Amino acid sequence: MTPDTRRTDFRLAMLLAALATLGPFSIDTFLPAMRAIGASLAASPVAIQQALTVYLFFYGLMMLWHGAISDAVGRRPVVLATTLLFALASLGCALADDLPTLLVFRALQGICGGAGLIVGRAIIRDRLAGAAAQKLMSQVTMLFSLSPAIAPVVGGWLFGAFGWHSIFVFMALIGAALFVASAAALPETLAPPSRQKLAATTLLSNYWQVLKKPEFDLLALAVSFNFAGFFLYVPSAPVFLMQHLKLSPQAFLWMFGPAVSGIMFGAFLSGRLAGRYSARTLVSFGYTLMFAAASANLAYHLFFPAALPWSVLPLTLYTIGMSVVAPTITLLLMDQFPHLRGTVSSLQGFTQTMLSSLTAGVISPLVWGSPLTLAAAMFAMLTTGFAMRTLFRRRLAAAGR
Repeated sequence: MTPDTRRTDFRLAMLLAALATLGPFSIDTFLPAMRAIGASLAASPVAIQQALTVYLFFYGLMMLWHGAISDAVGRRPVVLATTLLFALASLGCALADDLPTLLVFRALQGICGGAGLIVGRAIIRDRLAGAAAQKLMSQVTMLFSLSPAIAPVVGGWLFGAFGWHSIFVFMALIGAALFVASAAALPETLAPPSRQKLAATTLLSNYWQVLKKPEFDLLALAVSFNFAGFFLYVPSAPVFLMQHLKLSPQAFLWMFGPAVSGIMFGAFLSGRLAGRYSARTLVSFGYTLMFAAASANLAYHLFFPAALPWSVLPLTLYTIGMSVVAPTITLLLMDQFPHLRGTVSSLQGFTQTMLSSLTAGVISPLVWGSPLTLAAAMFAMLTTGFAMRTLFRRRLAAAGR
């Protein structure tokens, strides 16, 4: 690879990582202000939690379409349209004066927020294959993973200085900036002859072609449950940090900092090890790290009360393992359907986000009452993900692959 090619790939990785930040920024930036937003809009803590659940539901639902539409009309138009609409939806959230209005614009944010992540995966696989694709995917993950650490800190600062409305104004500025950057620099990587027909019957046929393959279902569920083991802590963050650890709304970095450091280091490891070890070896290594972290988390909270740094350090090790596993499995998924990479990326994102939505709206509120129940839920999610991966391996073995 020439120096010019490396520079081009790095610039593309930076842009794709920035596009992917719309999702986590929409989730994490307003977490420190959730209680205040609820009080301002006369909404109970459970009711204002739906501002996260509604966002995640539509975020996941629209993921079914982002990739498929990009398979039909190209990657670039989808990104441009969704970044512009995201900016407008964020302004709507900032101007909301009651909970129903906020939920409507949060839904519109969700409709637009996942396009950069979904279409970005397809762009990477359009351009590159094998170890090169995994390295670029890992670069994007590493850069993108900064946003969950930065977002709640920025949200806390904005909330403290200007009130909760400023958080959504900030999101609108991000959306507008990404629209301009994409218009100027995002390449179109899907040539017209390679595009699919944009028709309901074609889309449904493509979805069915992917979903009816058990290997896809098992791997998509494995990645989703792995992520859910960590994501449990995201909607639980206000309770976990402010109630159990007695921290202020400006101290969210205590959780997101270690977790995101782990995501970045895991993505770095995945890129460095790509091509040196088999996909199976990398995935097994990642699961070993995650089980070590989940076991340590559960054991600590069985015997000791929540305390810094011991209650957050396991998140670092868990997210290292999670980030080693995710890029490898994502590429395995897309390589099963080379002609439908956007659709595969959509369905994987849909699966993961729907489970995250269920986690945010139902599971996290059930377990955030104590650090022990959170740790137990993490272990259960990971075990389920590992079971999906084990079933996948058994199917390959039975088929002689």
